[in-house]
Amino acid sequence: MGSQTRSGDNASKDDEGELLAVILDTSFNSALIESGSVSQLLESVVIFCNAHLLNSSKNQLAVIACHPHAAKMIYPSAKASIQNTRSNDGQMETLAFASQVIREGLKDVVTSWQGVYNTDPLLTGGMALALCYIAKKMANTAFNKLNGRLLVVSSSGESAHQYLNFMNVFFAAQRKGVIVDSCVIETDCGLLQQGADITGGSYLKAPSMAGLLEYLLWVFLPSKALRARLVLPKPDVVDYRTACFCHRNLVEVGYVCSVCLSIFCIFSPMCSTCRTHFKFIGSLPTLLKRKRDKNQSSLQAPLM
Repeated sequence: MGSQTRSGDNASKDDEGELLAVILDTSFNSALIESGSVSQLLESVVIFCNAHLLNSSKNQLAVIACHPHAAKMIYPSAKASIQNTRSNDGQMETLAFASQVIREGLKDVVTSWQGVYNTDPLLTGGMALALCYIAKKMANTAFNKLNGRLLVVSSSGESAHQYLNFMNVFFAAQRKGVIVDSCVIETDCGLLQQGADITGGSYLKAPSMAGLLEYLLWVFLPSKALRARLVLPKPDVVDYRTACFCHRNLVEVGYVCSVCLSIFCIFSPMCSTCRTHFKFIGSLPTLLKRKRDKNQSSLQAPLM
């Protein structure tokens, strides 16, 4: 009976497909541009997406590109058709089609905006778009045999001004059972680290661009069930600093509004979020030392 139960469980797991949504940050930092590693980053992501589709015929893929002004889903694309795709070097038509659509979509997104901007990419917009797409696919799948997963690939560092949006996305993903993985390049991102910890995903800072593809295949290609059997990098201590509502700075200690729980890095007599005026109690009296009782006699050593 035990072997039948285990085989039945394995069969049920094999019937479940996995929908992976890759959120790619296309506002590459200056270090990547100067080193000429942008093309290597894009090719690594394309190969990783093909590897996910090769894992199972039931696996599905979505790729969303984000820049400082928009978040756009480039795969699947309603405009592209697999009938016009020809495989090269014996490659499967499905993989050739996915590679072609992703490359063309990334090219359109990167060239659609010109110049250098100080604003951060709309990662939260791309993650919210991916969650909506996953929820729609789950609702249309029989017996809910579809597992959703997000993978954020970013090189922009912290995005403190999107703190509330990040938290909303993370807790929405946790409620839907969608894990959030993050692979950051060059700089750490504490908010993405929090999201991986909240949803049960993995967070990794790629040590080098030369081995980016290997890190993607090693850490982020296996499903959540398989990761428990693999030797993966140990997670670092999670940076749970929060962003203040006044300057969007990450703070460890701050002032909290007792009404709406907004956090501020500097003191203010009024909450800028809910407009509550704080009432102050006068300064406490200085504690005086307790006077010694005159009637209390001091202990003396007995005379011999």
